[in-house]
Amino acid sequence: MTALVEARGLGWRHASRVDPALENISLRLERGEKVLLTGRSGAGKSTLLAALAGLLGDEEDGDQTGTLTIDGTVGMVLQDPDSQVIASRVGDDVAFGCENLRIPREEIWPRVRRALDLVGLDLPLDHPTRHLSGGQKQRLALAGVIAMGADLILLDEPTANLDPVGQREVVEAVTAVAAETDATLFVVEHRPQLWAVLMDRFLHLDEDGLHESTAAGLPAPPVLPAARGVAPGTPPLVSARDLQTIWGPPRTLDLPQGASTVITGPNGAGKSTLALTLAGLLDPVGGELTYAEELRQGLRKSPHTWSSRQLAQRVGYVFQDPEHQFVARTVAEEMAVSGGPQERIDELLHRLRLTHLAEANPFTLSGGEKRRLSVATALVNAPALLVLDEPTFGQDPTTFVELVGMVRELTDRGVTVASITHDELYAHALGDHLVEVR
Repeated sequence: MTALVEARGLGWRHASRVDPALENISLRLERGEKVLLTGRSGAGKSTLLAALAGLLGDEEDGDQTGTLTIDGTVGMVLQDPDSQVIASRVGDDVAFGCENLRIPREEIWPRVRRALDLVGLDLPLDHPTRHLSGGQKQRLALAGVIAMGADLILLDEPTANLDPVGQREVVEAVTAVAAETDATLFVVEHRPQLWAVLMDRFLHLDEDGLHESTAAGLPAPPVLPAARGVAPGTPPLVSARDLQTIWGPPRTLDLPQGASTVITGPNGAGKSTLALTLAGLLDPVGGELTYAEELRQGLRKSPHTWSSRQLAQRVGYVFQDPEHQFVARTVAEEMAVSGGPQERIDELLHRLRLTHLAEANPFTLSGGEKRRLSVATALVNAPALLVLDEPTFGQDPTTFVELVGMVRELTDRGVTVASITHDELYAHALGDHLVEVR
């Protein structure tokens, strides 16, 4: 029987790199298999998925070696729920792929309804996509892939940006798809325990290539000490009173000085908007936001009246999508944008395992490497306040522990940190002060 996927000696080198992202990969996927791929951050997992999806580009983007044969159609679900929503209505979004495949119109809408039912989205076809939660958006993307009749479904960390409810929704939807279709599933995930029961084959990618593995060989979640709490009488570095942002109700909260505050809540609650406002990057609609004198150093109490330079010298910010803060052609140039000392830049690149990528284009990095670069750029000027939006996105167990340790070192030195996260282990380790947003 012909394999669905056959790769022999597959390799890929980005045009801006000396070393290949993938090298000598051999892979055979049979129809109906359910495969989980693990590997360290930067090992090439997302590059392999891009190759299977036909998204690596042409000779101007890089060099491909070896052969890859796929006997069927391919669909892909990415990490970011919002980046995959195409249309303003649920039905139109699911139908979009079918229309591009020129499937007869009379076939499209039965496919759309079946796909939505299969992923558990019991919604009217004209339901606005802007009203969907993160988990619903991921299931919507999955429904679009199913409606197209994909033989191979690729899932690249599909729960990475979701709250626990959304994670369960997606895993349950994928489980239903596996039970009701003959599609082959190929899942990349840094939290493999979510998927282990569903899978019948396990692969691991490292610098020596692609290897068969087992459920018993999956990396265990890191064990970290619990957060410390906040000492009584600790003054706030940032105070918000009835702070009204462009999304969500008024909020009242403090960021205790020299402590790690973790802000949690469901997708769509307005956490990222709150973080941008607390960091002085969005103007509040109402209420009061005050920075303490230790942070202001003689400037006005509200950061929204400060210049960009004054803000950047005091506040570091890591966006939910790391690409939103990249402006240079290489990692080294990206680090130098803020004008920080070279010794500090070299230290951060080494600490965050990015030294070997100094001449790489930031946009060609893996998801986890992009996240670590975004953290590094935010720390160049040694800010007194650091705000992180989903800081552990794309991290393997090793880099996760290192990132948590780095944040704890910052608070030990008196830096005030606020993190938006869905990661319960991160909240356990760094939630000195917990704020729940609904």
